Amino acid sequence: MFGISSLGWVHTLGSLPAIPVAVYMFARHGRIVPRSVPGAVYFVCMLVGAATVFLVAHQPASNVIAAATILILLAGYGVGRVTGLGRAARYIETICLSLSAFLLMVPTVSEILRRVPDGHPLVTDPKAPLLLGALGGLTVLLVVGLAAQILHLARRGKAAG
Repeated sequence: MFGISSLGWVHTLGSLPAIPVAVYMFARHGRIVPRSVPGAVYFVCMLVGAATVFLVAHQPASNVIAAATILILLAGYGVGRVTGLGRAARYIETICLSLSAFLLMVPTVSEILRRVPDGHPLVTDPKAPLLLGALGGLTVLLVVGLAAQILHLARRGKAAG
């Protein structure tokens, strides 16, 4: 089904829960909260998804995105443990984890549009307006979302200080 191999299904089903978990955390907290149960689920699902890309991807760009996702994810989850960063750690954490969600959604949207409906996908050309528009929309969402998150963190910092 959808031209996906068994290993491809492991990749897809392993990373899929990261999407609703990220949406939940963005809606509830305005950001991905790494030190929480949903944050742990997000981390594991993202690692499964990103690590299995190396086994299922056929394009070099996919491996680059996977490696970047793993590095950004590790940075986002690790920066809170670095002493001496102060409030900057929360900003770095938020930016990294929002970027990781973006890097999850770019191939997800692309793959959905190129595979659904089965046998007659919505997009067959990587330069199709629908695909470019969807990816452009994700980019706008990232920029606006990051700006809102940074402003929110700055306001919270001023209120606390």
